[in-house]
Amino acid sequence: MWGSKKNKYKGPITSLIGRGTKIVGDIDFSGGMHVDGEIYGNITDSSDSESSITISEFGHVVGEIHIPNVIINGEIEGNIYSSNYLELLSKAKIKGNIYYHTIEMAVGSEVNGSLEHEVVKIEPMSNAKLGQEESIQQSLTQQL
Repeated sequence: MWGSKKNKYKGPITSLIGRGTKIVGDIDFSGGMHVDGEIYGNITDSSDSESSITISEFGHVVGEIHIPNVIINGEIEGNIYSSNYLELLSKAKIKGNIYYHTIEMAVGSEVNGSLEHEVVKIEPMSNAKLGQEESIQQSLTQQL
């Protein structure tokens, strides 16, 4: 159905940074955070795949954001890494690159940077594993 909002992430807010509050330094949290103030530093989650951050139209962040679920209606100066869901509302202004899995952008949102869809990275085999695999393959060939 048109206009369905099935992908919207709504989690509980466990931390609030109010309007008029300025934080200088990195923030590491779990749960949900709502930002109406200013943050000058990187924002990361404490290994919680359900963490979320909402930056209101009054919020301003200068630094990187590494959070699975991100909703932005304010200003961000830095890269955003969202491994689950990213929503840019109409007043969002991003100056940086965005790395995302799922993205939703409203009319009026601005991105001055690149959008990079997150893909699953396959780690190259180490030489030990490669040698092990070759010896298994040789054993199977000899048995046949």
